[in-house]
Amino acid sequence: MADTTKFGMTRRGLLGAFASTVLIAAPTYSNAFGLLRGAGDIRRVRMYSGRTGESLDTIYWIEGEYIPEVMKEINHFMRDWRSDATVKMDARTVDIMAAAHRLMDVSEPYMLLSGYRSPQTNAMLRSKSRAVAKNSLHMKGQAADLRLKSRSVGQMAKAASACASGGVGKYSRSNFVHMDCGPVRAWGG
Repeated sequence: MADTTKFGMTRRGLLGAFASTVLIAAPTYSNAFGLLRGAGDIRRVRMYSGRTGESLDTIYWIEGEYIPEVMKEINHFMRDWRSDATVKMDARTVDIMAAAHRLMDVSEPYMLLSGYRSPQTNAMLRSKSRAVAKNSLHMKGQAADLRLKSRSVGQMAKAASACASGGVGKYSRSNFVHMDCGPVRAWGG
């Protein structure tokens, strides 16, 4: 005989309903990735590239595990579009991007301006702008420059800073935010 509640639901059914609620509610716990580990947590990233015309909307982490095939897709998507070179992107950067996106409560995908940069691309950009770092974390696959139409640079930077997990640069004149998994710091205006 099944163990039922006074409402006619089995104990297993009740636990299943609770688990479904946790899975549905998990995305609203924006910056609580660590607390949700193993409790139905999923991580999702949404981006498009105006340079390549590609878009990406994918779940890359489920219940404590990165999905290797999806991480390879992210590596390819975030490649240096000038040279078509790829590198293994640091998953911590993708986590910061996803957490900041959740905090802003938007469905719009990020526009990726720059992910990985080859040393040659970085040197070329550095020759044109003082804002490009000589030892940029972009060359290590640890940074991304992102834009959202529906949020200001200030709003994006505030969300990324709330993650307290890396560097956040505001580039208001160029309308983008730099997010990286390096030391916690902030710059720009």
